[in-house]
Amino acid sequence: MPVFNHRIELDHPVEEVFDWHTRSGAFQRLTPPWEEVRIRSQDTGIQEGSRVVLGLKKGPAELRWEVEHTEFQENRRFVDEQRSGPFAHWRHEHRFEPLTDGRTAVEDVVDWAPPLGSLGRTFSEGFIRRTLQRLFAFRGRRLANDLELHRRYRRTGALKVAVTGSTGMIGSALVHFLRSGGHQVTRVSRSQKEGGDWVHWDPAAGEIDAGGLEGMDAVVHLAGEPIAGIRWTRAKKEAILRSREDGTALLSRTLAELDRPPRTLISASGVDYYGDRGDEPLNEGAAPGTGFLADVCRRWEKATHPARAVGIRTVHLRTGLVLSPSGGVLGTILLPFKLGLGGRLGSGRQYASWIDLDDHVGLILHLLGTPEVRGAVNSTAPNPVPNASFTDTLGRVLGRMTILPAPALAIEALLGQMGRELLLQGQRVLPEKALSSGYAFLFEDLEDSLRHQLGRTGDEQ
Repeated sequence: MPVFNHRIELDHPVEEVFDWHTRSGAFQRLTPPWEEVRIRSQDTGIQEGSRVVLGLKKGPAELRWEVEHTEFQENRRFVDEQRSGPFAHWRHEHRFEPLTDGRTAVEDVVDWAPPLGSLGRTFSEGFIRRTLQRLFAFRGRRLANDLELHRRYRRTGALKVAVTGSTGMIGSALVHFLRSGGHQVTRVSRSQKEGGDWVHWDPAAGEIDAGGLEGMDAVVHLAGEPIAGIRWTRAKKEAILRSREDGTALLSRTLAELDRPPRTLISASGVDYYGDRGDEPLNEGAAPGTGFLADVCRRWEKATHPARAVGIRTVHLRTGLVLSPSGGVLGTILLPFKLGLGGRLGSGRQYASWIDLDDHVGLILHLLGTPEVRGAVNSTAPNPVPNASFTDTLGRVLGRMTILPAPALAIEALLGQMGRELLLQGQRVLPEKALSSGYAFLFEDLEDSLRHQLGRTGDEQ
């Protein structure tokens, strides 16, 4: 029966590392973003007898995988075993070894057997081993990064944070990141959910459960109508603007009227605030640009006035291209690039101001724990690149040619104003406030970020 081992050493005490694994959100943080995995049901904790049922999306089909935790020894080990699923056998032992100087070794030992007996061993064993190498290389780096980020801001203590847009790509990642770090997170959602972890709101109807926001330390506002994917009709543009301006105004008025308002409001915005600026370096003091999205961003930020007026520290998070294969622009373009159909957009000279998803949620934690920062903050990596460079780097990471450019005329003919403002225009945005306030980026290099997010580090070879 094949056995797979992976070991890392962490500069954290064993109690801290083990405790992280027991918290809500830890499993999601260790799930690679290039895999489509849904939690169908999950018991609380990782003690013996608790179970997790997963849905693994493979093409049009979804595989059901049920795993039970069978052994648990605090600060030393826990084990999960397959009860039903894609393998003939699966047992995963997580070992935690205290080292000198308060450090910890984490070793994952997986013994497994592929399906279909000898036929499976012949045709799938090598593939499964390479998949495990990719998986655990990603898990090890993300675990080390998350533990380091939470250590940096431990002085803040456990925070109570409400998050709007909590089911989107960024919102979901933020919720799991904060919860696994020991913070208490409440989702603000249109869905009617029972329990203390949800607050209902319907910004289109002007409805919000104000009582559910009393006593929060902070609110992170990420909700808004998606802007990519289809041509902007008049109705679509109105929905984009109204969802941001009206939703932000409703939330800000509500927070301002609370008996116990939050100390901090972090409200999303976008680098589109600066308009199309060529290769001009742009920090947070740069003047606003022109265009539909620039106007949306200005009005979006202005809508936080009621919260600012009563002294709530307000941060406008001007967000660039957030890199994750689980959604956003990268998730959209991956398939054509994997098929060798990717290429530069238009001239390729327009700048892409990108940020790794792990840095984006890390920067939000930094802003939650850095009370002197307020106003606009650019959420972008320090090294923006032209679209042509972005295209070449993604092709190199995927091992694919990028020789099929998309002409500007074709993009505008197909996608109209959306294609022009989102794909053909750009901004060279620099994170001056993030850096000057002490945030240390995990990923400053584009290729390093893409290899991490796509599991293409080379460890799988």
